[in-house]
Amino acid sequence: MKKHKVERLELEVDKLDAIVERTRTALSDEEHRQLKAVVTTLVHLTRELEKKRASIRRLRDLLFGQRTEKLDTVLKQGAGNKNKQKGKKKKHKGHGRHGAAAYKGADRIPLMHASLHSADPCPQTDCGGKVYGLKDPGVIVRIKGMPPLAATVYELEKLRCNLCDRVFTAKAPEGIGQSKYDETAVALIAMLKYGAGFPFNRLAQLERNFGIPLPASTQWELVNDAAKPLAPLFDCYIDTAAQGQVLYHDDTTMKILELMAENEAREETSKRQRTGMFTTGVIAKCGENLIALFFSGRNHAGENLHRVLEKRAKELAAPIQMCDALSRNLPAELETILSNCLSHGRRKFVELVDNFPEECTDILKTFSLVYKHDAEAREEKMSADRRLQHHQAHSGPPMQVLHEWFDEQINDKLVEPNSGLGEAISYMLNHWQALTLFLREPGAPIDNNICERGLKKAILHRKNALFYKTQNGARVGDLYMSLIHTAELAGINAYDYLCKIQQHAAHMKAQPEQWMPWNYHATVQRIIEDERGITGFDDSG
Repeated sequence: MKKHKVERLELEVDKLDAIVERTRTALSDEEHRQLKAVVTTLVHLTRELEKKRASIRRLRDLLFGQRTEKLDTVLKQGAGNKNKQKGKKKKHKGHGRHGAAAYKGADRIPLMHASLHSADPCPQTDCGGKVYGLKDPGVIVRIKGMPPLAATVYELEKLRCNLCDRVFTAKAPEGIGQSKYDETAVALIAMLKYGAGFPFNRLAQLERNFGIPLPASTQWELVNDAAKPLAPLFDCYIDTAAQGQVLYHDDTTMKILELMAENEAREETSKRQRTGMFTTGVIAKCGENLIALFFSGRNHAGENLHRVLEKRAKELAAPIQMCDALSRNLPAELETILSNCLSHGRRKFVELVDNFPEECTDILKTFSLVYKHDAEAREEKMSADRRLQHHQAHSGPPMQVLHEWFDEQINDKLVEPNSGLGEAISYMLNHWQALTLFLREPGAPIDNNICERGLKKAILHRKNALFYKTQNGARVGDLYMSLIHTAELAGINAYDYLCKIQQHAAHMKAQPEQWMPWNYHATVQRIIEDERGITGFDDSG
């Protein structure tokens, strides 16, 4: 049978109630009661289906991968726009092959010309000129594979006297160290485990295939022992982060088997105690530097931020706190300037675009305009005050229009408050001041995306390793993730950083503030110069 398209009618609940009421005179009391029950049920089912549709969309993204939330993709206009703007589309940076300069960790071997030197006559017989060196050499990049960890076995020759039976053993090379496991091995294991989510068992299997036996238990002992001397540096991270101007924070669930066992062992009378476990990520903006902190345990984001801000100097002004609108994100008894994530508010309309296409299209276009102005401020490297003026001039008017439209929808009952769209609008209105702090406060961020990206470290660990076994294991993971991600935010080699702070553990313990990712190079150079002065080493000529 041919299917006929059902026409969708948009009716308000008040109008439906009025229509049902007008049927009272034509129907008996029982018939009127049944009709009213049917209409009420239909309205309720329609609301729930709208909510379920958004929930099914979230479930689909969870199972099959989240789609990008870019405006063109959300509004299903991406394909048409690409065809229209194919010749005009600007090529984004970072695409294409990497040049030789991108290989910062590569060994560089200068090769001189075999027969020519600068100022030599040109080898062309009919030229008569002279050759000279160019600034940029020709380059050839060769990439080789190697095991993550390599071992060297030194076989020391032994000689025995046939008369006195004394054994004489060859001396080991200087500089190889006394420990079986070098600091570089520990640093790489920490990078793979806590920086890339590589479980110990998986690394043990990989190394076994390369002929290097490295049990998972040994790997844990190495990173655990190395973490203890690094504790003062982590404490310094917390102290420095507490003085920051902006603190982003959020959390994600994390399993810790030791705490899960405690939950199961509790008696019925103590079931009301907290059972949840989280990893909180805190990103602190301290001047031009960023510090990443991770905390795993029963405390949620607000309590962990409170732990950090307790170390804040009393004379400093209240910092800007960026988070989503969950009440558990607020640090008790500490004053902050609250800023909520605009991306969270925008995402609610992204999820509803299939149900309310016209309304959500206009709303998302307004958000897109605001993000465009924020990108302009970053590209031009505006100061905090200049960025505020830029947003007030360009983002303020469209956001004010959006606020008035939101008010109109709720006050004039143009949208059902309990519908998906009504709840999304109510969220924006209830948190409007915190969501739009970037229009009033210099330096206020527009969203919490930097912290959500940082939390991917913990999420990656959770997906691969599934859990922490003990609270100590969680603390070790927090320490290494904090060191690694802070180094990444600073744009320095995290592996080299972990190596250096282990190799100079005594110096680091005495002055941890000199071993931050942005100043440790200068500290290492100063130590080298001091050692040369003490030993009388002279490398001139």
